[in-house]
Amino acid sequence: MVKWFRAGKGTGAISSSELPPGRDAWVHLSMIEGPGPLTLEIGEAVDFEYEAAQQDSFDFRATRVQRVTADDVPVAGRPARSKGRSR
Repeated sequence: MVKWFRAGKGTGAISSSELPPGRDAWVHLSMIEGPGPLTLEIGEAVDFEYEAAQQDSFDFRATRVQRVTADDVPVAGRPARSKGRSR
């Protein structure tokens, strides 16, 4: 789930139960896949992969971010990923 996103900077934070407790993944707009604007909304459900990487105050960086539709299908049409699932 998107915790916050600053469109002006193109960065934000995504949470997931698959990350260590209390940790979020940093996200940049260049990692957003699929149609639609290169921005994210607070509370928006997304599928994403992540890597361990120091970025600002974060220990993880989100990669391959996809919005999830109401029927639980990533907008880009790819199968849902288990790594980094945010609900």
